[in-house]
Amino acid sequence: MEHIVFLDRATIAPEISLSRPSFAHDWTEHQRTGPSETAGRLKDATIAITNKVRIGADELDAAPGLRLIAVAATGYDCVDIAACEARGVAVCNIRGYSVNTVPEHVFTLLLALRRSLVSYVREVQEGAWQQAGQFCFFSGPIRDLSGSTLGIIGKGGIGSRVAAIGSAFGMKVIYAARPGAPAEDGRVAFEDFCASADVISLHCPLTPQTRGLMNDAAFAAMKRQPVILNTARGALIDLPALERALEQGLVSGAGIDVADKEPPAPDDILMRLANHPRVLVTPHVAWASSEAQQTLADQLTSVLERFSAGDPINLLNPQRG
Repeated sequence: MEHIVFLDRATIAPEISLSRPSFAHDWTEHQRTGPSETAGRLKDATIAITNKVRIGADELDAAPGLRLIAVAATGYDCVDIAACEARGVAVCNIRGYSVNTVPEHVFTLLLALRRSLVSYVREVQEGAWQQAGQFCFFSGPIRDLSGSTLGIIGKGGIGSRVAAIGSAFGMKVIYAARPGAPAEDGRVAFEDFCASADVISLHCPLTPQTRGLMNDAAFAAMKRQPVILNTARGALIDLPALERALEQGLVSGAGIDVADKEPPAPDDILMRLANHPRVLVTPHVAWASSEAQQTLADQLTSVLERFSAGDPINLLNPQRG
């Protein structure tokens, strides 16, 4: 019988239905798991489910019977894949569930920033409309998306969907090549990409190569004061560099849904940026529409069922299949 341990059930909204697999199992569910608790909670597990709880070599060594880690998300940087490979533990993730919700959140942030929406709403609440003495007032810039250039970093399912929506708005879409790589395969050299975009939206995984991708050098190359959008991973942006770019007028605004450490500490630079008039910060909810969460939950059950049946899906270390 399988022993399934879900380490952080609270990362899926309580109203989302999560079906238990049909094979024989016992199920232990924790709403949250701290770093010091992980090893103890996995010691008898054969299947672990995690969304953001870190599972590394030490945790694996404490769970000798573990056969599968099911990541209840697409991003899997919380799991040491190499350590799993060395110990014969399969790792699967969830795919495709957020191809609508994340792009819609991207454009929610983008439209709000380009049209100064939040400040206009706040000023109306504070009585500025009456004080204006005419049918409208102009306290912040209002810019159309049509005719502007949307730069996308990452050409997967989400990035491609963002591109399609941008095209529907009449935006020109360009994709970035890796820094130092030549322009090829429909991608623009990175420095030219930074110089050409009016909007830059990040949709790439966090790797040693992409950590701090948006840094002082990247911001210095930006000629069109773009809006920067990050709904991928927090550490893709060097936040002190972003703050300097805002102060220097190199970027016109930023929409951020992710942090390097979540939640950020009260004195984290991200919390200072959250109070900047040209920055919008949301609490990692771009992925979290009800429809997307239910799709994730249903696929998670399928991942468990297929692994038990000897026909695994979404393997991140396929040789374990």
